[in-house]
Amino acid sequence: MAQAYDVASVEEKWQRRWRDEGTYEVSNDDPRPHFYCLCMFPYPSGQAHMGHVRNYTFGDLIVRHRTMNGFAVLSPIGFDSFGLPAENAAIKSGIHPRLFTDARIEELKESLMRLGAVYDWRREVRSHDPQYIKWTQWIFLRLLEAGLAYRRNAPVNWCPGCQTVLANEQVLADGTCERSGDIVTKKDLEQWFFRITDYADQLLDDLDPLDWPERVKTMQRNWIGRSEGAEFDLPVADHEDLKIRVFTTRPDTSFGMTYVVLAPEHPLVAAITTAEHRVEVEAFVTRVQGETEVERQSAEGPLDKRGAFTGSYAVNPFNDARVPIYIADYVLMGYGTGAIMAVPGEDQRDWDFAKAHGLDIIRTVAPPEGWEGEAYTGDGPAIHSEWLNGLPKVEAIAKAIDWLEEKGIGQRTVNYRLRDWLLSRQRFWGCPIPVVYCETHGIVPVPDDQLPVLAPDDVEFRPTGESPLRYHEGFLRTTCPICGGPAVRETDTMDTFVDSSWYFLRFADAWNEDKPFDADAVARWLPVDQYIGGIEHAILHLMYARFFTKALSDLGVAPPDLREPFARLFTQGIILMGGTRMSKSKGNLVRPQEYFETVGADALRLFHLFVGPPNENVEWSDTGLEGVARFLNRLWRLADPLSDAVPLANAGAAVEIEKATHRLILRVSGEYDRWSYNTAVAGFMEFVNLLYKQGATPFAIDTLLKLMAPMTPHVTAELWELRHGAGAHLHAETWPVADAALAALRTETMVVQVNGKVRDRIEVETTISATEAEALALASTKVREHLAGHAPTKVISRPPKLVNLVV
Repeated sequence: MAQAYDVASVEEKWQRRWRDEGTYEVSNDDPRPHFYCLCMFPYPSGQAHMGHVRNYTFGDLIVRHRTMNGFAVLSPIGFDSFGLPAENAAIKSGIHPRLFTDARIEELKESLMRLGAVYDWRREVRSHDPQYIKWTQWIFLRLLEAGLAYRRNAPVNWCPGCQTVLANEQVLADGTCERSGDIVTKKDLEQWFFRITDYADQLLDDLDPLDWPERVKTMQRNWIGRSEGAEFDLPVADHEDLKIRVFTTRPDTSFGMTYVVLAPEHPLVAAITTAEHRVEVEAFVTRVQGETEVERQSAEGPLDKRGAFTGSYAVNPFNDARVPIYIADYVLMGYGTGAIMAVPGEDQRDWDFAKAHGLDIIRTVAPPEGWEGEAYTGDGPAIHSEWLNGLPKVEAIAKAIDWLEEKGIGQRTVNYRLRDWLLSRQRFWGCPIPVVYCETHGIVPVPDDQLPVLAPDDVEFRPTGESPLRYHEGFLRTTCPICGGPAVRETDTMDTFVDSSWYFLRFADAWNEDKPFDADAVARWLPVDQYIGGIEHAILHLMYARFFTKALSDLGVAPPDLREPFARLFTQGIILMGGTRMSKSKGNLVRPQEYFETVGADALRLFHLFVGPPNENVEWSDTGLEGVARFLNRLWRLADPLSDAVPLANAGAAVEIEKATHRLILRVSGEYDRWSYNTAVAGFMEFVNLLYKQGATPFAIDTLLKLMAPMTPHVTAELWELRHGAGAHLHAETWPVADAALAALRTETMVVQVNGKVRDRIEVETTISATEAEALALASTKVREHLAGHAPTKVISRPPKLVNLVV
């Protein structure tokens, strides 16, 4: 008699077996080829939500699929456990952040296990674990010794709600804190920085060969913001000893300079402002001090209100013309030299500012015939430029720089938008910065043998949000490691992105008590073969992790040839509800627990894989989940050896079923490799329908279970054991291989192009229709990335050989 499909007991049984038997535990010397699959370091906010389900289902699927393909797969997990939520909870409730965090970790771990996600739990790391703190501090000290960590006074972004400093990347476009929503202000503080700008060129150049989404690489290139041009000096008229240094990417347009603009914070502003303009200039400077860089760059409004005349003039060295000097909020002291030469004929913002203030406009590049616009930013021959007239852009730039260098007033220069990484945070729940301050010896690193420096437990959390470390005498007062005299500990903690910038290295050697990791162990696994996480980490986490990897490699801590941490990156789409991202703060989270207890983890996993391409956003709705659950019940009735729901296929049908099975292997194997999981699920459903219609064979059913095992690991494992005897383990089986002779006659490689360029190759049946070919092409993850959300304006379909999408 056929057995009933008891979802809860089946899933509990197999989760326990994988855990007890250590099915997915691997050793560093495993003789199989190595593969490292990693989902981004999760913050433990409590029970999993649907965003977690989607992300960790993708990762688990890859681990299981690669294991069946003969790889030793490293699948570790840990918890990015420092951060503001735990500290804010301590301020509100009085519960210590450690207790709060440990409870949230256990909730998230239980959710992940219930999902059926498998990890080598022996390698688990937590940011707040004393061992991890020790090695994070050790790495900080190595960077300090190398001059890559330093302290200086700097105007910083201050969040009054969080009572801490924010990196530029943590300030939203509207000038508010990304976490609290408070208006961010400016404040001068002594802060710790990492010298990430030393690696700007490497971070930029090494992006090209990475197998990452082009969107992410573009975001990093833009954030690094490399600009090639020239710096040169502009004498200040009537001030013999004063010069303004400007940077420009277009020195060829210098004859069109009609004014100069300084950042309000520029050190020359006070010296060059005349008495009659001082009140206006000082009022403007005071106003701008309350604005963030993000606000200043994105501000709109009349330009006559966004600048002020200093009363002084600069001398343009190209033609000795006197040009007025202004200050304006859109010029930033942190980029370039904090001063720009304004050429309104070739820059629209300069044009608008010139019009608002009644300044001259001189074109230095000839616009196309019939041009009726304002500023012309395109190419053309130089005009109104004396000895540059008639030269094209590239030649004119080179000649202008040569002239500056010959005159000794300028030189070729490269500037970057990237700023050094500000890592100081004025909060308690973070990794303490391991330095002390001695009146005699100044900044003194804590010796390695005194690590870790741990925050005390007996602290008082105040409603103001200020770090209690500032008031804890036992932590604050210490002795200098050099002279033994009195010293004060640093009370700032590190940005939590420091913790997530090296955790992937620790996983390779998680038990090492003598150093953060052994370089040989890291070399066996790194770079990560498949990294999975959200697009929101494109700049912060991914940039910082790349910097750490390069720096640690240069310092001899990591392998010398390890220059990039993540060889391949996938950024999954997010789960939306009501058009916005699911968020605990917004109260629109959907937890998977209720579905675990009804349809089960396998149905929920398969539903997430079926709803659409994995790199696209999905509006949450459980419509269709019951249909997926019914499909798994049909699979159960089909594969249960005691079930008579589907008869064996007769001899004639069995031949066709065997061919269809090999075609399914070929199709689904390609879809796994292309992340086309939704079309693979559709293929499984079509195949089950075929078996119900024509009859089944043992080979067809067993193959189907193997192919579905990474997606629905519990039900397929249980059915395999029912079919092959107690102890039989589906996940120890090898991935099926298609018989080319049986599959080749019915398949062909279809090339998919976007605007004539090959973007994917897909195995398709030779009988595929034009409509089916187009649908398959549009479902390709690689193709959708290049479409960038645009619908094709034309489709040229020549199945089974070609589909060309024109956008």
